[in-house]
Amino acid sequence: MFELIGLVLVVLAIFVIVGLVTGNLFYVVKQQHAVIIERLGKFHKIVGAGFHVKIPFVDRKAATVSLRTMKNGFNIDVKTEDNVTIGLEVSAQYHVSYERGATPQESGVYKSYYMLQQPVAQMRDFITDALRSSIPVYTLDEVFAKKDDIAKDVNATVSEQMDAYGFTLVSTLITKIALPAEVEDSMNQINAAQRTKAAAQDLAEADRIKRVTEATAEAEAMEKAGEGIANQRKAIALGIKDSLEIIQETGVGNDEANQLFMFTQWSEMMTEFARTGKTSTVVLPSDFSQSASMFEQMLTAGKVQNDSKE
Repeated sequence: MFELIGLVLVVLAIFVIVGLVTGNLFYVVKQQHAVIIERLGKFHKIVGAGFHVKIPFVDRKAATVSLRTMKNGFNIDVKTEDNVTIGLEVSAQYHVSYERGATPQESGVYKSYYMLQQPVAQMRDFITDALRSSIPVYTLDEVFAKKDDIAKDVNATVSEQMDAYGFTLVSTLITKIALPAEVEDSMNQINAAQRTKAAAQDLAEADRIKRVTEATAEAEAMEKAGEGIANQRKAIALGIKDSLEIIQETGVGNDEANQLFMFTQWSEMMTEFARTGKTSTVVLPSDFSQSASMFEQMLTAGKVQNDSKE
């Protein structure tokens, strides 16, 4: 009995010594990682972060699984409804599912290791298939306008598929849409034409505003000038009226008063002709009763003088 116990202790001591020497006895699991332990080639358990012990040569670390969120990007070509082939840059964020399940075999860590040989490649295939199924129902303009919605729909579809393999697809993004060279050149020309049109419209609008402003100012100036002329004529008419009334108050008849007033105006105009020194010819009537015609001549001569001053 004691010999058997001693033999067991010796064997254990040997295992411990060998384990210490080879480093197969103790191990540490880092934060945000999980380790799958297999015993004699079969799944045994999943251990989390911390210090652990395993049996040398019996237990082995089958895999260390990262629980961090990872990113993977790739490019695919798809065709739109209006028959334009475009290149998409796709970015996917994912991590191993944190689901523990009722048994270890139902956990995300177990599925991520044992169910897929190349899980990232499989995820790419799922996303590519989903995009090539959804993009052809949209035109090129719609793809640009709805790329975020398209990516969300693809993410929802692929998430369900990857969940069965122990992965959670956090987000799927379409980060860039590459156009064929001829399509891109056409779009650049259209954008340049639109910018040129907008600039021309702005210039035309500025010119219109300038013309309207100038026309308004000119109309206001003419209105003010017209008011000035009207007021001047009104003042002259009132002056004539007052002069005639003063002459009539002396007892002179209407005809004589009119002739006297016109003679007074004639005398003032002749004095102005003499003062200015301008050469003007006025034909004097032999009869002052013809003063109306004479006064018309004086007015014409006065107009000629004013025109020469201008």
